[in-house]
Amino acid sequence: MKRVIFWLSAIIILLLTSCDGQNKGKRPISDTIALSSCPDFSVSNAMLYIKEQCEFGPRVTGSNASRQCGDYLVERFKEFGATVEEQTGDVTIWDGTKLSVRNIIAHINPSNPDRILLCAHWDSRPWADNDPDEANHHTPILAANDGASGVAVMLEICRLLQERPVLVGVDMICFDAEDLGTPQWAEDRNGSSDTWCLGSKLWAERARTDNYKARFGILLDMVGGYGASFSREGVSKQLALPIVNRVWQLAGQLGYRQFFPLTDAGYITDDHINVNDAGVPCIDIIPYYTDGPSSFGPTWHTLKDTPENIDPNVLEAVGQTLTQLIYNEH
Repeated sequence: MKRVIFWLSAIIILLLTSCDGQNKGKRPISDTIALSSCPDFSVSNAMLYIKEQCEFGPRVTGSNASRQCGDYLVERFKEFGATVEEQTGDVTIWDGTKLSVRNIIAHINPSNPDRILLCAHWDSRPWADNDPDEANHHTPILAANDGASGVAVMLEICRLLQERPVLVGVDMICFDAEDLGTPQWAEDRNGSSDTWCLGSKLWAERARTDNYKARFGILLDMVGGYGASFSREGVSKQLALPIVNRVWQLAGQLGYRQFFPLTDAGYITDDHINVNDAGVPCIDIIPYYTDGPSSFGPTWHTLKDTPENIDPNVLEAVGQTLTQLIYNEH
């Protein structure tokens, strides 16, 4: 009997060791999420949408390029079957200048009160104030990653939802005026954290008035840079931990753990703060680089933020994970 118990124990230990080896870096098998059938996220389409946005030039809030690109986004979302709402209003930027902003909101299944929210900013930084060449610090950036990448992911998901509909309502918001925060070269930077995310602040004020509700929100910010990985951001963990856990678990199951490591990052000022303030638990998928001049990556707020510096593998990891998330929600 002792020998039988010994061999049974040995077999159990061997099986547990084998399972642990196959799931290194993932959560236990018991926590595995059942995956619903969902379509493949097209990286080539997402890359196309990034290039098409950048062809308008820097989409600085209030500029002609911004107006043209905004019209393009409205038509693209409509082409993919969404009902589109445009939200406008005036904001005051860091130096006292007043600008008109334009949030673009695409609704899937608009009559269903049970909703999911995806969002990203679509404006370009007016100043390359983190560029290594000081001569470029007053030049607007093309914003292929810091703006266009998140919008491109939403466009492709919108297209997929037209081809393979779901029952749940989905809202996709392109926030304007996220990147008008106080430039690094400004002499007075007191209170500079309040000068960012002005479009989402406007949206949140109206969402509270309209009593807008959603199960959760996902903010996409800079989701295509080479070398990017997405650690779990601090505000997201504090205010929407179940959503963080679900997204990172799905990413791991889909084979994207290298892009979604089980590591933690700091607290980021971003549009998700305003979404949370509006009552929707919202997380931020944003890169965290552990080396280089910025934790946001080498092209952040530089003239190198161009389509050539977008990594299709990073886009796929984010796009397919979110596609699976939505189709799991039905």
